[in-house]
Amino acid sequence: MRSYLFTSESVTEGHPDKVADQISDAILDALIKQDPNSRVAVETLTTTGLILIAGEVTTKGYIDVQGVARGVLKRIGYNKPEYGFNYDDCSVMVSLHEQSPDISQGVSEGQGDDKEQGAGDQGLMFGYASNETPEYMPLPIVLAHKLTMRLSEVRRSGELPWLRPDGKSQVTIEYDNGTPKRVHTVVVSAHHEDISMDKIRKEIREKVINPVCKDWMDENTIVYINPTGRFVRGGPPADTGLTGRKIIVDTYGGHGSHGGGCFSGKDPSKVDRSASYMARYVAKNIVAAGLADKCEIQIAYAIGVSKPVSILVNTFGTNKIPEEKIEQAVKQVFDLRPKAIIEHLQLRRPIFEKTASYGHFGRNDPDFTWEKTDMVEKLKQAAQ
Repeated sequence: MRSYLFTSESVTEGHPDKVADQISDAILDALIKQDPNSRVAVETLTTTGLILIAGEVTTKGYIDVQGVARGVLKRIGYNKPEYGFNYDDCSVMVSLHEQSPDISQGVSEGQGDDKEQGAGDQGLMFGYASNETPEYMPLPIVLAHKLTMRLSEVRRSGELPWLRPDGKSQVTIEYDNGTPKRVHTVVVSAHHEDISMDKIRKEIREKVINPVCKDWMDENTIVYINPTGRFVRGGPPADTGLTGRKIIVDTYGGHGSHGGGCFSGKDPSKVDRSASYMARYVAKNIVAAGLADKCEIQIAYAIGVSKPVSILVNTFGTNKIPEEKIEQAVKQVFDLRPKAIIEHLQLRRPIFEKTASYGHFGRNDPDFTWEKTDMVEKLKQAAQ
């Protein structure tokens, strides 16, 4: 192999696309809290002075959709008129209707051609894991997320009181024969009040970049902080936000493959979400079991059908035993039918709003059940 550069990005919770994701998932959580079997597919658009929420909802619960959306904006920090986007005076438009009965019968147990609970749509989902970090995630996306989380931490704590909610990061890692060696380039764009750019660049480097990246940086590391020279206007007034437009930020930062479906705003009957979580769970347990250094899982479904139409294990040549044996072990150990996934990962809980920023994977949170490595021993036994 050769030396190469690989780059991943992240965005803060105040980025317009992430605002949209969090509103969609907050609505999902509020409905699941009342009715765990709620069917939800909610999309959000944010722009200057406006939130537009649309989609399909079938539920026994009732929520104040406008109130939920405003609550998300307030929590994120859009609470000052000078930001150009304020939780208590923006417009919120809502257009929701019930799930199509043609789709519903394919997902409802005992109703469709397949009498088991079928997949909520056709599609292909991927999961990925690597042993290059303790999180079993690629290093570029780990550092990128830590940078945007740090931006939010120093804003909320008042350590950098001039910060505003929007922001982005990007990290380029130099790899040598597949092993991360150093940070080649760091980019941080921080939404700020109208103050000196010299002050911004000095304090972002000291308070954000160095605490996260210093162990990987050297004298040749390139650092860009607010490279346009100004980021006073940010959030939805500067850039329209949409649910599902940060699918690579949400997953592995460009490592591995992606089936194209987003997660936020979708209840777990949608395999775009639940099967992607399961694929991550399978891949992580394979790597944690020492069966491979890297692993990608593909699972594909037909709408209304419970069993996957295909399962693929790809270890990128890092497998310690034949891939065929790993694939057989996966099929033996994991039940990949939608109902089984939902039950095993305990997905009918209001846990999704916090997944909607800083990545759905690699997080140390007990609610992120797909991050457990509790199937390692079963995989080892099945792979013998």
